Amino acid sequence: MRLTTYTDYTLRVLMYLGLHQERSATIREIADAYGISKNHLMKVVHHLGMAGLVETVRGRNGGLKLKMRPEEINLGAVIRGSEPDFFIAECFNPEHNLCVLSPSCALQGVLHSATSAFLEVLDRNTLAGLLQRTGRTPPAAGIKVAPVRLRRARKQLPVRPASTSKTG
Repeated sequence: MRLTTYTDYTLRVLMYLGLHQERSATIREIADAYGISKNHLMKVVHHLGMAGLVETVRGRNGGLKLKMRPEEINLGAVIRGSEPDFFIAECFNPEHNLCVLSPSCALQGVLHSATSAFLEVLDRNTLAGLLQRTGRTPPAAGIKVAPVRLRRARKQLPVRPASTSKTG
């Protein structure tokens, strides 16, 4: 499963504001700190303001602040609000499902369970928990950061051997 860039930026904005609660931050400051597009952040911040998570003040002394305490910001709710859907396979989208296997395929149920488990973990976490585990503040404004690319885990998951039943 992959979250959209929009959701990534949403979480970055919330984390930045959570780490700088003592003052207002600007979109430019956050964009510079993370090395991301100011235009993209403007859309994200607008959405966060409409969702009641971020307070925005326009003007010369304006800026952004969290509107809620980090303990009140649930990650599951944030991600559900920023992702367009959770169609991780064609069969999840009833309007565009052309898969001929859908009527009898067990994979859809397994993927649905996996998606539910993913969201359940997010529902048990808040922005406050992320901030505690971050362990460091983001870079100061004006310092460019190279984007971090995560490598796929090369570790193989254990495979259960097929059950062997002896009939006799």
